[in-house]
Order: sequence, then C-alpha cells, then structure tokens
Amino acid sequence: MTDNDGNLVFCSDEEEQAPQSESRRGFLKLAALSGAVATLSTRRALANGDTAFHAKDLPDDKLIDMYRTILKIRWHERTQADQMLGNPDYRGYNHFYAGQEAVATGVCAALRNDGPFEQIDLVYSTHRPSGHAIAKGVDIPTMVAEMDFRATGMNGGYAAEMHISDPSVGFVGADGMIGPGHVTATGSAFAFRARGSDQVSVVFGGDGTYATPQFHSALNNAKLLDLPFIYVLENNLYHQYAHYTYSCPHRDIADAATAYGIPARVVDGQDVMQVYNAAKEAVDRARAGGGPGFIEAKTYRYYNHWGAPGAKEGELGAFGYDPLAITSFRPEREVRAWMQRDPVDIARNILVDWGVVDEARATEIEDEVKTEITAAFEWGLAQPLCTPEDGLKHVFAEGTVLPRQFG
Repeated sequence: MTDNDGNLVFCSDEEEQAPQSESRRGFLKLAALSGAVATLSTRRALANGDTAFHAKDLPDDKLIDMYRTILKIRWHERTQADQMLGNPDYRGYNHFYAGQEAVATGVCAALRNDGPFEQIDLVYSTHRPSGHAIAKGVDIPTMVAEMDFRATGMNGGYAAEMHISDPSVGFVGADGMIGPGHVTATGSAFAFRARGSDQVSVVFGGDGTYATPQFHSALNNAKLLDLPFIYVLENNLYHQYAHYTYSCPHRDIADAATAYGIPARVVDGQDVMQVYNAAKEAVDRARAGGGPGFIEAKTYRYYNHWGAPGAKEGELGAFGYDPLAITSFRPEREVRAWMQRDPVDIARNILVDWGVVDEARATEIEDEVKTEITAAFEWGLAQPLCTPEDGLKHVFAEGTVLPRQFG
C-alpha cells in the first residue's frame, strides 16, 4: 500500500487475511502498486490513492462488459494485422491500438453511450482510432468494411481508418491531423453548456500533441469557460519514432494541465480499473458543472507507429527493424517488458480475483469475442469495393441548389 505521501508500505498479516468481501479493494491496491512501478510515473500513480474506489462497486455485468470491450479491441487489432501481413488482396491499414485497450475501455465505460444524440456524451479521436471507436460502441463489421474501402462501410468507404465516424453512438470521429480535435471537442463542450445540457465532451490525444498550439489553446479555453471537457492523453512514450521527452519538458505531461488550473490525474494505462476511476471522477465533476479534467494514462503500443512492419502473422506485437523508421527505434526488451503487464491479463486477473468469473468462464468469453471478430471480418471483407466513379460523390452539392439570399 502507500502512505499519504505516496510511499510504499507493506500490509500486515491481518490485512493480508482480510475477508473476501474486502478483496476487490485490496486486490486493486496491490495492482496499482505493481502497475505504477512498471510505468514512468511511479510516484504520481502511487499517489492517486485507492484504485478500486469506484470500480469495486460496479455490477458484475458491467465489469464483464469492460473485459469484453478490451478483448474486442485486441482481437480486432490482431486480426487486422494478420490480414495486412497475410492477405495480398487486403487494402486496409491501421495505426494499431493494441496495448492501449484499457485506456479507451476505462474512459468510455464512464460515459453515457446510449440514447438520443442530444443526450449522449461525445468522443473525439485521433489517427489511432479503432480502440476508441470500439469502446464507444460502433458497429464492428461496418468498421471492418470501412477500413478496407468497402462501399457499405460505416462511412461509405470514404473515411478508411483515420476519419471513421459514427455520431449515433457519440463517436464524432477520428482525425488524421495532430491537435485539431481538441479545439472542436471544446466547441462541443461549449455548446453543451450554452444549451444547459449535462453532456460531456472527451478528446483523446497522444503524447505528441503537447507540442501543438491546439493542445494549449483547448486547455486554456476549457478552464477559462469551465467547460464540461475532458482531455485523455495516452502517453505511449513515442510520437511516431521519437521518445516523447524530446519535445516535452515534463516527465508527466499532466503537469501542463495543472498549470492551467485543471485537475489532472496520472494513471497506469494498462489497468482498466485505474483508468475507469479517474474517468468517473472527471466525468462526474464535469457533468455537475465543475469544469474540465485531464487524465494522462501511461501506456504502450505493441506495434510500430503505423501498419505492421516488424510483426509476424499469428503473433502479437512488432519487434526489430521498421523500414518506415529506417531503424529499430524501440528496444525489443522494452516492448516485451510492457507486454508483461498486458491490459487483457490485468483485467482478466481482476475479474477472477473478485469472483466475477472463473478462469474457465474468462476463457469462454475470449473465445466468444474471437468468434465475433472473425465473423465481422468475414462480413466486412465480403462487401462490395468502392468504385472509381464514386470518387467525386459528396464533394460537390447534388440536385437543385437555391441561389444564396442576401439582405
């Protein structure tokens, strides 16, 4: 456990023998410690307190749903990587999200995802969007079709990967640029406040966004106007092929948010329960009119920046030489060390420890998800491809256009 200063202390024998009713809280205190030690933000993560504060009270079906979501993201990524590596007819591509599943899952689990568009919370994504989209509830088969430029994809084959969107579930969309999503997300938050809605606007960003003007503009205005806006920074240590410390003076980028007076938390992004707890606090505060929040999740991507170089079909992760980077920019030991604290394993172990599922049921759930993702790819890749003659659709106005009125 930790003391009030975030220092490590050890449990007594009596604490180790606590009754089962207290196991949820006790397990995640230990999980928080082990997770924090493995990250770059040890002291800050330890200082965040009891990682089970909110998650321990979730109903079993909600916890199982979070585990399913992590698995859906993982097996979507793995299946798509295998398609890229082994199917010469596959046209899709991705900036893979594998390794970061707990972040999107924990955040979106704290949001309002069902109901009319005027009531649900909105999520703005990045150019690494598939995990955010799945966690927010998009239809996976139509997303698979979209990423392979199929005409029946969720955006008609026009979005591919970096611009997918499904407003029906509050997934406003991905963004191929670095930073603009932050500004539009604060615009949505301003609209919520202006019309008296209790909706919340969330934007995901990578560690590389710190160096953009949009990052600071969004935070500054969100605080000045006390907007219901939450910035989730997924610090996977690398923006493209450079370590984040090359462009950021802060060990914890969350320090930049505190400079604007915004409450900020640094969490172990491999632990879905830590992420959920931080998100729940930020969402509840924003929904109640308490202004913006900032969450920095220390996490890691298992594949290289883009595509599947260095990966092998049927295996998780990418190792060694990346021709796009003209180098092996990440030590293989570093990748494998992070994979030892896998979000899937952590979520599974928590649910088993809490008695939500046993090992056999956890395996069944993963098998069910694998079957679901396999079916999604079979459907998506059987859809008709986009045609060249459709290339100019939605570029120019179609039909009768009334003359502009003045005065």
